[in-house]
Amino acid sequence: MMKILLFVLCCALLITSCKENATNAQLNTYQQRLANVLEITPADTPPLNLPTYPDTRSLKQPVADIRMGLLDAYELRQCGLFQLIAERNSVLGKVQDQTRQLRYELLFLKQLSHCLTVLNSTSELQSQLNGIYQQKQQQLPLKIWNMVFTGNEWRQQFTLGHQLLEPQQVGGYIETVAAFNYLDTLTTTMTSQSISQALVTLTPNHIEQLLYHQQQIHNTQYLGQLFYSMAQITAELNTITAQLTQHENNVICGKNINQQQAQYLRNVFYKYYVNDIQPYLSKLQSQYQQLQPYLDSLYTTLIQHHAQPPAMMTLYARYYFQGEVQRQFQQATIEHVSYWQRLFKRCQFKVGHQ
Repeated sequence: MMKILLFVLCCALLITSCKENATNAQLNTYQQRLANVLEITPADTPPLNLPTYPDTRSLKQPVADIRMGLLDAYELRQCGLFQLIAERNSVLGKVQDQTRQLRYELLFLKQLSHCLTVLNSTSELQSQLNGIYQQKQQQLPLKIWNMVFTGNEWRQQFTLGHQLLEPQQVGGYIETVAAFNYLDTLTTTMTSQSISQALVTLTPNHIEQLLYHQQQIHNTQYLGQLFYSMAQITAELNTITAQLTQHENNVICGKNINQQQAQYLRNVFYKYYVNDIQPYLSKLQSQYQQLQPYLDSLYTTLIQHHAQPPAMMTLYARYYFQGEVQRQFQQATIEHVSYWQRLFKRCQFKVGHQ
């Protein structure tokens, strides 16, 4: 009985693993139908050569550790800073992940700002706190950088996927947009000239949202899948367009000429490209356009505040954050549609289903 159950389980896993990606299936069907009409063999899409996400070691920005001993911090009970420092120096505090470390830094800065307003302005302790406040303020962009680009949950978002997004796949998109919108707003606010004013408006609840967004994206890799999908679709469309263009002159059109082959091509275009593929392309385009401004703003702001990325990250950012992947995607779409516009004009086909 146990052997039968194991056999059934293995078969189920095999069937699941062999299930073809729906988007791949649509593209393959479209290309195959066009090739059948043209009586040619579908061309293979060349392998992608994309900028990859750099390793953690090369991305991490060096940040000096600033600590206050508990004996000195004991005087800070009256302004609420003592408990924060004690938690950071605890066993659990010393093994916090990058997101919780940034949460601590923001809470510390906010509480320290409060302490500076209530402590005796002539005390030696306030002088020491002023120095720490300035150092922490200067370090904050680098700590944000380290969390976003080297923290486990966040860096996995930038690692490229290996499968096209499914046509109806929505899981992860809303959470990803919300997370990077939050990070961009937080970074812009905290790197403004008046950080003291920013800390006043930054509530503890807003700081705690760091952990909420970390949890929301924990099991997703939507961003990396989106980047990969756009790049792979670009390659697929370019391959199909090149083959169509190569055989363009073989499709005969004109008065008193049998245009059956051109009509078959038109039918394939409407049935597969217009009905299925075009809506999918629009979805990718729309979702990238929603995310890209947050990514570019976040990255650019941190660079402006002394984060120094390696050359590989500069290349990665130019391609995915600053719009090169979208430019190539749009160009592939334009060139593909241009082929059909030429065919329709030459064969005097009306636009629309017939």
